[in-house]
Amino acid sequence: PPIDMVYVKGGCFQMGDKTGDGDDDERPVHEVCISDYYIGSTEVTQELFEKVMGYIPAWRYNPTMPRNPKAPVNYVSWSHAQEFIGKLNEITKGYYRLPTEAEWEYAARSGGKDDIWSGTSNEGELGDYAWFIDNTDKMIMASKTKRPNALGLYDMSGNVWEWVEDYFDFEYYQASPRKDPYGPDYSLFKVVRGGSFFDPPNKLRTSYRYGLEPVSKAISVGFRLAE
Repeated sequence: PPIDMVYVKGGCFQMGDKTGDGDDDERPVHEVCISDYYIGSTEVTQELFEKVMGYIPAWRYNPTMPRNPKAPVNYVSWSHAQEFIGKLNEITKGYYRLPTEAEWEYAARSGGKDDIWSGTSNEGELGDYAWFIDNTDKMIMASKTKRPNALGLYDMSGNVWEWVEDYFDFEYYQASPRKDPYGPDYSLFKVVRGGSFFDPPNKLRTSYRYGLEPVSKAISVGFRLAE
């Protein structure tokens, strides 16, 4: 299946929660400058994952789970996502990877704007851009069924959480470098971003951060490619 990658022009932005309503690990707000990169217009779909790996992970845990080739793949650990990317690069001779946490937030905020959610800062409009607890029946939905943000990226808020490259450190923002931060050297957790169909609006915010063990698999966690 084609992999639609969106070019993101780099730049500097104020990373973190600027509203004052976020958690302590979203502060302090700090300037980050990002180099140019590409990011997937959607999360990796079940269709693409199956084409590369030969199976859909969710079926290994629950064979009765409804299949939707156009929906994001789920039940994928960070380690498993890396295995997929390695095989994808062998097949395509490409340079795919996970986005860094800073790249993810910059893209979710349509190039470092002040968007509280990806595509909007108006909670009344959130349902136009995101699948979340208020408008799903606890089910993953097909990609590209909500509006994209200003960069043409779908579901960066909602549908499934997205693994990024970085280790998670609650206090990392206090020491983050300004240029292309890559996260702490090590921790027991990796960062996921964006919230899911299970989650309320607060967890779908573009600055919201959460950490999971790299081997964790969940119905609400997938990933998006960068290069």
